[in-house]
Amino acid sequence: MASVSLSSCCLTQKPSSLFLTSTDRSLFTSNSPQFRSRKKFPSRISVCRAGPVVFRNLDADDFRHPLDKQNTMLLRAIPGLDEIIKAMLGTVAEQVMLLENIGTSVLVAKNQLPDLHQLMVEAAEILNVEAPNLYVRQNPVPNAYTLAVSGRKPFVVVHTSLVELLTRRELQAVLAHELGHLKCDHGVWLTFANILTLGAYTVPGLGGLIAQRLEEQLFRWLRAAELTCDRAALLVAQDPKVVVSVLMKLAGGCPSLADQLNVDAFLDQARSYEKASASPFGWYVRNAQTSQLSHPLPVLRAREIDEWSRTQEYISLLRRASPIKTVQNM
Repeated sequence: MASVSLSSCCLTQKPSSLFLTSTDRSLFTSNSPQFRSRKKFPSRISVCRAGPVVFRNLDADDFRHPLDKQNTMLLRAIPGLDEIIKAMLGTVAEQVMLLENIGTSVLVAKNQLPDLHQLMVEAAEILNVEAPNLYVRQNPVPNAYTLAVSGRKPFVVVHTSLVELLTRRELQAVLAHELGHLKCDHGVWLTFANILTLGAYTVPGLGGLIAQRLEEQLFRWLRAAELTCDRAALLVAQDPKVVVSVLMKLAGGCPSLADQLNVDAFLDQARSYEKASASPFGWYVRNAQTSQLSHPLPVLRAREIDEWSRTQEYISLLRRASPIKTVQNM
């Protein structure tokens, strides 16, 4: 079965038939309460120090984005939604997804790409979450995604092109982003929402009418959930420039240009975008630009994570944490 019908993409933007609502507007304005409140891989990966602290008693709500909280409550208010989604995905789809990744990817383990395995283990330790299975798949499109259905152990898939594009710390931030979905129990909704993004109406059994009714609300939630998982990436990287660099490279990076990219310049670009879209006409253009995306724009995600790194909420989390002893210094 083609991978496009199975993958739940978490990093790259996928088209959808959404238009921003008033709820979404607070994602993209510095006047919102959310803003106010707050080396290339060698042939063998050297395990890096993920950060100075680990979050032993971390709860998902400690870093969950306010819009994620709001839209999660809205989804949970829909009677029988979990049962509907699980029935639509079903055990057959689950088995197909599992077998596809086992058959077309490399399963990372202590004896298979052990340094990459250690990066995942360290990130999971920092976030106080069980490490999922990790697969590496040959693909020229930089991406990573998480699948979690029907109680089976979840797994993360990373494309080889993403490994080539990112530094060690950046790749670990990506793994942390995916772990954020698991930490926040995004699994079933995330899988279903991304299947819709990748072509819900071509998947047998989903039903066009049901998909149309759920699509807007699911993808509004998905955009907010991505902001939460960017925060999980920051908690592991413990340096906002690492997370912003990932977003910058996903927006316009390639291995041959990676050493010339400038995080500060990208943040300036994000601020200029915000300023340029502040007028009524600018807002209209921005709405049109983002209405077909399942993720907030990379510049807006970069601006958001930079702002959150300066908040008392983030600083307090760091103060609560304990020194980490299982990772090596870089």
